[in-house]
Amino acid sequence: MSLYSIVVPVYNSEQTLEELYSRVRNVFENTIHQEFELILVDDSSRDNSYLVMQHLHKSDSRVKIIQMAKNFGQHPALLCGFSFAKGDFVITMDDDLQHRPEEIPKMTAVMDERDDVDVIIAKYENRKHNFIRKLGTRISVYATSRMLGKDPNLEITSFRLMRKFIVDAILNTNTHLPQIGNLLVQSSNRIVNVPVHHDARKVGRSNYTFHRLVKDLFYDITSNSAFPLLLVRDLGIFSFLVSVALGFFYLIRYFLYGVSVEGWTTLVLLILAYNGIILLAIGIIGQYLINILNEAKKMPNYIIRRKEF
Repeated sequence: MSLYSIVVPVYNSEQTLEELYSRVRNVFENTIHQEFELILVDDSSRDNSYLVMQHLHKSDSRVKIIQMAKNFGQHPALLCGFSFAKGDFVITMDDDLQHRPEEIPKMTAVMDERDDVDVIIAKYENRKHNFIRKLGTRISVYATSRMLGKDPNLEITSFRLMRKFIVDAILNTNTHLPQIGNLLVQSSNRIVNVPVHHDARKVGRSNYTFHRLVKDLFYDITSNSAFPLLLVRDLGIFSFLVSVALGFFYLIRYFLYGVSVEGWTTLVLLILAYNGIILLAIGIIGQYLINILNEAKKMPNYIIRRKEF
């Protein structure tokens, strides 16, 4: 009999935690018939989530709870949970019940049947996210595919089943603000999707706003790829070639036809355009320098305030 560790980052989810626990317990006791531990990591919630977690822990010792000292984010919370996972397999899922615990048997069945698979990632059959979240996901999938050489048909979601050695490899990766999906792609090419049902969010709104998605995507790109720097480089080369061609064109026209260029408006527009490109390049370089500085600081990805096992 295998032990499964279910790691769930928790943020302002006091209204869903009891149902999540009840459904997870029902799946493992009555469907899969395997041992499990539920690791709930409170990412400094502003509601009574930790009180609910304490109640669950007191009623069932299989529920392990951790409280972070501040809001570090979803991925650091997962890393924190990974460090205490004892299972042969590790499952990650969200706390809002959009990931149905009843879909877990689909994933475990594939893992049991296929010894050649290290990671199973849920592929939502009917994604219940809003338009902004869906658009951000599509852009992120495209960017990740280009940066990491990932199969563009492989969907990366936060509902996953992993073998323990993959989780151990991720824990040994010392990087600032790690992205679990990217680390999985970099750790193994034995990853498959399993279609699952995706429920609508029952309570509250997603914390992934448009601003948050853009910020995460830009950090993701600058942390894993030199694409922005190469793009600015290519713009510089293109601008230089255009300026040389225009220089020859105006020079030839002047000598052949005696036509001079007044060009005040053109000059102003070109100055504004080139200054914009220069400032953009400086900003991109600055972002890379910030990333390097953060990596050099070696600050912890999370700090545990308290835990109850």
